[in-house]
Amino acid sequence: MGRKSENTFREFHRYLGFFLAGIMAVYAISGIVLTFRNTDYMKSEVQVITTLETNLNEEALGTALRKRGFKVDRTEGNVLYFDGGTYNLKTGEASYTEKRLPKILDNMNKLHKMHSGHPLFWLGIFFGVALLFFAVSAFFMFRPSAPIYKKGLYFAVAGFLLTVVLLLV
Repeated sequence: MGRKSENTFREFHRYLGFFLAGIMAVYAISGIVLTFRNTDYMKSEVQVITTLETNLNEEALGTALRKRGFKVDRTEGNVLYFDGGTYNLKTGEASYTEKRLPKILDNMNKLHKMHSGHPLFWLGIFFGVALLFFAVSAFFMFRPSAPIYKKGLYFAVAGFLLTVVLLLV
């Protein structure tokens, strides 16, 4: 491979890197925050009042409130009591507290966890393809005979093996 193609890959790599810097920062921050999603780290309590269908049973109520492991603690008349809230069987009114991240972090996490039904799914695909280009183009930026190329291969293999070992543990 000649010097011209090395420089071409370097240019694409450089400008794509500058372009993606903001997206990478968002994914990095949301990835860190998602690591703590099973805790209340950075979350604050928010009071939610909503109207649901009437006469929901325990399972349907948990589904409607999007709460895993939902359990009704007790029933008094038409009111079901559950951890952090109540539900009126006759009116359908549910009042409960919920812990939420600040709006910006919540939106960043939604972007990080999006799926093919999300309106911005193409951004996730573009970002994944761009990162794949980063990974591959790094090997075309140097001549295979250069010492740094060989060191780069060692680091790439080490990173790959570390990931495989961690996935198998």
